[in-house]
Amino acid sequence: MRPRTDVLVLGCSAGGLRALHILLAGLDTRLALPVVAVCHTGSDDVSLLCELLNRSSTLPVHEAMERTTPQAGHVYIAPSGYHLLLGGDGRFALSVDPRVGFARPSIDVLFESAADAHGPRCAGLVMTGANSDGALGLARIRAHGGLGLVQDPAEAEVSVMPAAALAQAGADHCLPLAQLAPLLNRLFAPE
Repeated sequence: MRPRTDVLVLGCSAGGLRALHILLAGLDTRLALPVVAVCHTGSDDVSLLCELLNRSSTLPVHEAMERTTPQAGHVYIAPSGYHLLLGGDGRFALSVDPRVGFARPSIDVLFESAADAHGPRCAGLVMTGANSDGALGLARIRAHGGLGLVQDPAEAEVSVMPAAALAQAGADHCLPLAQLAPLLNRLFAPE
């Protein structure tokens, strides 16, 4: 039996705004864990992204802040220009370390820190995008016994990122976008 999951980390890039709208609109309001996301949107205005996502999300969406402890039933978006990490103390940490794969924030950095902090109690989801960010991080999550999820590349708006994740890490579940929220609800919301 899989251990309880403490956090869901997710990453997306090209096509990610639409994908996040669909995913977040379908989540159960009783979701029993926080959702922490890195989304490469090309915009530096994360507050605007949160505002847009709050229009369709069933859960409140916030910009992640230094030293904040993520709460179940909330969505946190990585701020622009900073790597977002989950520390062993359960709090967010922000870093201005060099870009990873030309990105800051980096999906890999978030995923790897979450895997190291939460081990098998971490789940990672890689969705649509035009680079390979997230593939190494998802591999780390799965190596630590965590759950790996990937949007089906065949129906992703841009298939490069989910295809790279599958090639590098494999997945416990690979589903079309419309089926991801129902799966997350079954896994992480009380019956």
